Amino acid sequence: MATETAPAPHRRAALALLFGINLFNYLDRQILAAVLPEIRTDLLGSFGPSAQTRAGFLATAFLVTYMLAAPVLGRLADRFSRWLLISISVTLWSLASGWSGLAGGFTALLLSRMAVGIGEAGYGPAAPALISDLFPIESRGRALALFSLAMPVGGALGYLFGGYAAVHWGWRSAFLLVVPPGLLLALLCLRFREPHRLRSSDTPKHPPLAVLRTLFSIPSYRLNCAAMTAMTFTLGGIAFWMPDYIVRSRGSEFPSTPHLLAHVNMVFGGITVVAGLLGTLSGSVLAEKIRRRFPGSYFLISGAGIFLSFPALAAMLWTPFPGAWGWLFLSVFFLFLNTGPSNTALANVTPAPIRSTAFAVNILVIHALGDTISPPLIGWIGGRWGMNTAFLLVGAVMVLAAGFWLRACRHLGPDTAKAS
Repeated sequence: MATETAPAPHRRAALALLFGINLFNYLDRQILAAVLPEIRTDLLGSFGPSAQTRAGFLATAFLVTYMLAAPVLGRLADRFSRWLLISISVTLWSLASGWSGLAGGFTALLLSRMAVGIGEAGYGPAAPALISDLFPIESRGRALALFSLAMPVGGALGYLFGGYAAVHWGWRSAFLLVVPPGLLLALLCLRFREPHRLRSSDTPKHPPLAVLRTLFSIPSYRLNCAAMTAMTFTLGGIAFWMPDYIVRSRGSEFPSTPHLLAHVNMVFGGITVVAGLLGTLSGSVLAEKIRRRFPGSYFLISGAGIFLSFPALAAMLWTPFPGAWGWLFLSVFFLFLNTGPSNTALANVTPAPIRSTAFAVNILVIHALGDTISPPLIGWIGGRWGMNTAFLLVGAVMVLAAGFWLRACRHLGPDTAKAS
């Protein structure tokens, strides 16, 4: 077992480092959304439907390379040292972030975001699989929940840091300043060793098609992927467009606010970090609390949370600010209830020798059909019929995600037992 080969201090140190890397992972992603209005002014030069659609493709460029590279690099993670792969990947995306800050035109910025996607694709599948192997199933949920906390914290820091840097030093500085800490984190990865039982010499070699057949024959994995795809569509669209929507569509509700973009990024970032932290922790605690009595608890909490997020989002659209901030807080809180439980369920129902590949395939599916589509689609709909209409589409997808998770509840117990 992983608990026999990895002492507790080693596991805690590894989790702390992987949390730090994940923090910078999501910080870097949301810097783009935080400085998007400045980029549009500097590099796009217009604000019509065409410019909004092109701006949305900045997110799509990152996600396309991320999701396409993830299965290849996830396959490597099942065969070779994941720590080495993570170190190389973090180095690549850190340098690519610096390139984003140096981009002289839209095309160069687009290419730099694609390079960031390749770097993050080496990290995305390997890190949660590594945590799953370091921690036994009794504490795996807590470990993955702590790891997942980096999503709201890092995302919020991206809005806060990006907004502050854009006002004081220009939008380019936000990308350049994340390079040194990223390189330091990459170097620290080389201090850790792979868990012995999953070194490449011990790992069976499974043909790729056999792995895919195995994964999609597991009902919990299949339905969880479908639900996470709808959730990713939702989260990607909200994260990318919310600051721009508030500044450009609701800016008249802040008549005496100087530096409106920095203010919106600060408040939205604060909401993301607090509501995201509370939602992630609450979802994991609730799911673990009822797991012994109801084996499908991970999916029950995930489905109920995202279903409740929809009416809160709809109320935000028609509530004047500052009251709208309260509804947005509730929407983000409910949206993050699924973060720990859905990823823990994914780890628990897949066999250990192909767990990195399982996370990689999940990444491909949820991004190909989720937030690769949502930023440009929401931008296109918002440019023609208004952003309120676009965000209502997001709400409909929330309900779809809830349906998938609730349907999967009855499969989770048997699938977990089979994988164990």
